[in-house]
Parts: sequence; C-alpha cells; structure tokens
Amino acid sequence: MIAPESNHMDEPRPAGEVPVDDDGEGADEPVTTLRGATVDVDIRRAGQVVVAIGLAALAVTGIVLLIAGIQNNSQVNDLRQHGIPVSVTVIGCRGLIGGTGAQVAGYSCTGTYTVGGTEYHQSIPGLAFHAPGSTIRGVAVPGDPKLLSTPDQLGRQHASWRVFIIPGLLLFVVVAVTALLVRRRSTASRRAGTVAVGPR
Repeated sequence: MIAPESNHMDEPRPAGEVPVDDDGEGADEPVTTLRGATVDVDIRRAGQVVVAIGLAALAVTGIVLLIAGIQNNSQVNDLRQHGIPVSVTVIGCRGLIGGTGAQVAGYSCTGTYTVGGTEYHQSIPGLAFHAPGSTIRGVAVPGDPKLLSTPDQLGRQHASWRVFIIPGLLLFVVVAVTALLVRRRSTASRRAGTVAVGPR
C-alpha cells in the first residue's frame, strides 16, 4: 500500500536562517561567520623591541653629551693656554624673547675681528647688549681663529669633569640594563635546555 503524498509544502525561510531539524540540531549554530584578518601580537617580543629602542636612545644621548663635554673642555683649555687678545667690532644685536614672550631675555650680538691678517665674522659669547659700531675686548685662538670668547666669559669657564656626570650615568644605565637582559636570557635558555633534556 502506497502512502498518500502530503499536500503540506515547506514554507520559504527568511534569508540567513539556519534550518533546524526536528530533533533540534542546528539551533546553536551561528547564523553568519564574521570575516576579517586576525592580528596576533607577541607581547614579549614587542616589549623587547621597546626596551631596545629605549636603550639605543639613551646610548646615543649619552655619546652626544660625552662628545660635547670633551669639546667644551678642549675649547676652554685652548682659549686659556693659547688665546690672544683681539678687538671685536660690534655689527649688531638681536633681542631674544623669553618664555612668556613679553620681555627680552637677552641679546645675541655679532662682530668682526682680525687674526693673522684675516677678518672673521662670529657671534659674540654672552647675552649682553653691545651698541653697534662699538669695540669690545675678545680672546681668540690663532690655531682656531673662529673660536672666540670674551675675558669675562673665559674667567667663568673652566675645564671640569662634571660635564661627564650625566653622559656617564646614561651610559652606565645602558650597560647595566643590557648586561641584566643578557644574563636573564642566558638563564632562561639554560633552563629551557634542562627541561627539554629531562632527567636521565
């Protein structure tokens, strides 16, 4: 005996709806799948990169300050040991605006002087105002004629080891942190090797 065909027709389902069997299977399945690239960030490696960049910046800063300190001491010594008096003719001065911008913090003046028959045009050290056309006393080094100072400025300048304190501290921090990181990495590698081999 042939069973009669059912006249019941499946109703159309809305787009995106997941068919559900009579036993309820498929009810927990997601309707759609989110599409997009996933980003995997290695926090440990990112931290190492940040630390390396910071150490490099400290090292560069320390080296720059160290070179500046060496040059400053060398210039002071040259001016004191080999400086000769020169007459500096003031060309002009510019006002330097202070932090608030409401008042002048000092002046930047330029002048000309002659060393060995050659005229040089340089900035006059200090922030004092000098009338254009006036003549002031200066000190220059024949071996380095562009190195100019004034007796007052030179009297307050001395070669000092203190210029090496900050760069020395920066470089010490770089060396100490680098050594610590290398030691920790070496210790971690030895422990990893011990765990991999295991007890015999």
